[in-house]
Amino acid sequence: MCGWSLLVLWALLPGAAAGRSGRPFPHRALLDSEGKYWLSWGPRDGRLAFRLEVRTAGYVGFGFSPTGAMAAADIVVGGVAHGQPYLQDYFTNANRELKKDAQQDYHLEYAMENSTHTVIEFTRDLHTCDVNDKAITESTVRVIWAYHHEDAGEAGPKYHSSHRGTKSLRLLNPEKAHVWSTPVAYFDLVNQDVPIPNKGTTYWCQMFKIPVFQEKHHVVKVEPVIQRGHESLVHHVLLYQCSSSFNDSVLDYGHECYHPNMPDAFLTCETVIFAWAIGGEGFSYPPHVGLSLGTPLDPRYVLLEVHYDNPTYEEGLIDNSGLRLFHTTDIRKFDAGVIEAGLWVSLFHTIPPGMPEFRSEGHCTQECLEEALAAEKPSGIHVFAVLLHAHLAGRGISLRHFRKGEEMRLLAYDDSFDFNFQEFQYLKEEQVILPGDNLITECRYNTKDRARMTWGGLSTRNEMCLSYLLYYPRINLTRCASIPDIMEQLQFIGVKEIYRPVTTWPFIIKSPKQYKNLSFMDAMNKFKWTKKEGLSFNKLVLSLPVNVRCSKTDNAEWSIQGMTALPPDIERTYTAEPLVCASPSSSLHRSLSPKVLGCFMALSSMLSSLHLWSHFCCPW
Repeated sequence: MCGWSLLVLWALLPGAAAGRSGRPFPHRALLDSEGKYWLSWGPRDGRLAFRLEVRTAGYVGFGFSPTGAMAAADIVVGGVAHGQPYLQDYFTNANRELKKDAQQDYHLEYAMENSTHTVIEFTRDLHTCDVNDKAITESTVRVIWAYHHEDAGEAGPKYHSSHRGTKSLRLLNPEKAHVWSTPVAYFDLVNQDVPIPNKGTTYWCQMFKIPVFQEKHHVVKVEPVIQRGHESLVHHVLLYQCSSSFNDSVLDYGHECYHPNMPDAFLTCETVIFAWAIGGEGFSYPPHVGLSLGTPLDPRYVLLEVHYDNPTYEEGLIDNSGLRLFHTTDIRKFDAGVIEAGLWVSLFHTIPPGMPEFRSEGHCTQECLEEALAAEKPSGIHVFAVLLHAHLAGRGISLRHFRKGEEMRLLAYDDSFDFNFQEFQYLKEEQVILPGDNLITECRYNTKDRARMTWGGLSTRNEMCLSYLLYYPRINLTRCASIPDIMEQLQFIGVKEIYRPVTTWPFIIKSPKQYKNLSFMDAMNKFKWTKKEGLSFNKLVLSLPVNVRCSKTDNAEWSIQGMTALPPDIERTYTAEPLVCASPSSSLHRSLSPKVLGCFMALSSMLSSLHLWSHFCCPW
């Protein structure tokens, strides 16, 4: 009977007892800066499969953390010791104490070790019903990693020292496979020797001329070109379409963006045609969509805006970063467009200090979408990807979709927003926006560590609340946003009157006495904010009328621009579908009988003596 059990166990463990697993992993990321720790992952039979390839002959650790630190983390440790593979589910408490999890939810599929590397493959349910595990959702996931040159012993893994780190990833971003039928050429739009000032935030603008094509081309992929060593310096890159009525003299030099002396030509560049942010990778358009170049409607001049984040005020930095655009004459069915939706970036976007949670909303109103879509595309546009954007105080963002008062499926969300990891999210299914729909970009902030107001603005210490929607077919709508009313915000803190006409910015308060001759920014900072006052103010702001921003290309406007609209009457918090977790783990080592387990140990001993466990892959 034991011999029969050994045969069954051999069949049940093809990954561990045969050659390379052979299963594909569509996603791959380097987790450390030395090229020693690679993670591959992808869906498998309703679960998520992982492969760790690490340059060590000791244990390999991997896990999920709410903050990227060890506290309250969900961890798995594995390796091959004395010829036998092992995998153990752990968790840490708030004090970072490592404990074995009573419910083992990681399932070993394959393991190997040679003289230089350890490779393990395992699977896990997205939602395990285990309070010590982290649910895996479409939000940003902060993975943590570690390794050691020795294997884990009976007392658990030894301290990993400096061999550890964290990285933010989106584990459930759908894979988009694209096959290019013709060779794909590319051109670069990169800055040339830009001197980075020794200040925290710099926006640098440089205008480029798109190469002249004799026929229509489609851009099918865009990749960041980041100068080596500047991966944390370049925070985001925006590419704007500019007016076509220029000559090449505008290409002579770059300039700091939004500066009083910025060239007037830069002011015509308002249509975002691509956005990339730190942590993101290259973006490929779906097979039926491309970014059009070479026709009269397409950009001739573009503005590259690069946001540099230099918090340590390092001096002497010179940068040569930008974008690479891959293009083809193999034209696809649809031209892509981009809509910027959310809160218009302005000082009227206000967030009080000391708030553990504060919500802001930017409205792409039904009035704007009714006018623009009814005129341009009554059958609607198809959204296929979204980039959600905020700054340092951002904690979560969602893009909500309403039709005739009913909430549709979320277009995109990130409940664990990471300022240092922002990229386009492919939608699992394209979502249609119709005339009269409305979209709400909802942002959640934390300002507990701030003593003064946070304002909408360009600096990373200011805030934004934006969504960039990639869609087709392209229409003449580039921005669909809103600005909240500022006077009612000021009335909340007791402001009665401002000096009119407004001749200074920020404008000056006339009464009451305690705010007299202060700017509205100084008055808001002077107000004594408490958590209770902040919550009341938040409730007020979410109900205020908004000024509609509804823009076309070349600085033109739809007629609805500038009108006042009321936010829709909605449930203030999106009610997500409840997570469906798997039944408690039924891994082999928990379900096998003691007798079969004994046979498994006998098999392990046999394999160990033959040195089979540690030689199931080709050498590195």
